[in-house]
Amino acid sequence: MLYALTARDKAGALEIRKANRDAHLAYIKDTGVVAMAGPLLDDAGEMCGSLVILDVEDMAAAQAWAAGDPYKAADLFESVEIIAWKKVIG
Repeated sequence: MLYALTARDKAGALEIRKANRDAHLAYIKDTGVVAMAGPLLDDAGEMCGSLVILDVEDMAAAQAWAAGDPYKAADLFESVEIIAWKKVIG
């Protein structure tokens, strides 16, 4: 099942994001459950959050993935929402 994870960074946390980005991308690769992903951008074009589409069995698996993300360990996010998602186009 697909789940959309949307996360907003804490204000002023761009350097935290950059410092942990390689670990985050390695986690995405190593876990093998990310269908698509990319950063959210602010008006200046700077990264300010994340959108990750997870292909996992259930909400518990999506939450476990989010809990293991290096960005979570770095305390990057102000908020995180995970919701079931249905792909219709693309």
